[in-house]
Amino acid sequence: MDTIASIFSFITTPVSWVIVQFHSVYGAIFGADTGWAWGLSIVSLVILIRICLIPLFVKQIKATRAMQTLQPEMKKIQERYKNDKQRQSEEMMKLYKETGTNPLSSCLPILAQSPFFFALYHVLNSIASNDTIGVINTRLLESAQKAHIFGAPLAAKFTDSSSKVESLGASLTDVRVVTAIMIVLMSASQFYTQRQLMTKNVDTTVKTPFMQQQKMLMYVFPVMFAVFGINFPVGVLVYWLTTNVWTMGQQMYVIHQNPTPGSKAQAAFLERLLKHVTHHGKTRSRRERAVVKAIVVKGRDRNEYERKFINGLSKAGLAAQSDGSVAKSDVVTVAETEDGTPATGTPKRQQPKRQSKSQRQSGAAHGSAKAAGDSGEKTSLSKSDEPQDAKPAGGKSATGGKAASGGKSASGGTRSRAQSGQRKGPQRPKSPSKK
Repeated sequence: MDTIASIFSFITTPVSWVIVQFHSVYGAIFGADTGWAWGLSIVSLVILIRICLIPLFVKQIKATRAMQTLQPEMKKIQERYKNDKQRQSEEMMKLYKETGTNPLSSCLPILAQSPFFFALYHVLNSIASNDTIGVINTRLLESAQKAHIFGAPLAAKFTDSSSKVESLGASLTDVRVVTAIMIVLMSASQFYTQRQLMTKNVDTTVKTPFMQQQKMLMYVFPVMFAVFGINFPVGVLVYWLTTNVWTMGQQMYVIHQNPTPGSKAQAAFLERLLKHVTHHGKTRSRRERAVVKAIVVKGRDRNEYERKFINGLSKAGLAAQSDGSVAKSDVVTVAETEDGTPATGTPKRQQPKRQSKSQRQSGAAHGSAKAAGDSGEKTSLSKSDEPQDAKPAGGKSATGGKAASGGKSASGGTRSRAQSGQRKGPQRPKSPSKK
């Protein structure tokens, strides 16, 4: 660890200068030799560094989500060129170039703050060795050695001997209790950050190897912090615990305000947005309009939660506009189906089930018998007591139909209806023409 820290010795002067400036402020409030003054100086250093790294954090979020969407394509390339590693790497680089993604972008915040972390370790290790470093002169060195956080000196480690701890004016028990508690808190905060990322802010509709990697890191990182933490000075533990808590809070804010599409966090976010928009009848901020606009632009590519949001607006009599605003709709907007197509209130026409030959014949015979029963003695096959050449009064036939001169008789119409439901079987004889 000392060798790695010496590599970043070029940045120890800026880091020590920032700590001294914060110490001059907090020293005037709590006292120059107190642990509060030096501890809050380290915390303020972390906050300053993390504020400067916010643009990189935003880039990390975009890169992580881009990598999630590329996982299916990457898996196809791996399967296609599994026997040719060189071609596989070329296709991966080509995919990254076409989509404008960079796998290292997701590690930028950690890589960017690593020099500051090792520089702080180098400063605190020099304080423990009673060596001046950077802008920390002899007077500041004596003040830092007197500073204790809950009874543990800033430069003390869990693995230090009792003689070294006593030289710093503390007991070995106090140092190990304080460092053990800080290591546990540091590992727990890291685990919680990864866990909320996995359970709330991951698209559950796509199963990719990226999810397995995140799940593995959720358990590996806390163990790494616990192993390396016993070799960190108390001041470095303060630094790392502070940056973990900052990361946890930052991640919670992102999950609450800008969740990953398709995740459980997005479902909760759109549910809150729907209640807010329907209550006020409009989008009240630029951010709300940007969210609604992005959902409208997607069209048929909306996921399940985004379709529910649009349907919820429709039920409330509102319609999302292309500019991100919402307006009252005079026409009842139809809901969307799962594939994004509008679903009308009229049910779709159902195609009749295909029947077997025996079913068709039995159905035709049943229809013929029913038609014959309904017509009774009016069919052409039944005998009539009247002579065939007798004409009913009023120009109507005896069966209640039109006269023969009109073109068709009632018996002919009955026969046509009976034949329409009969595909096979004996045909009826034609009725005798009436004069």
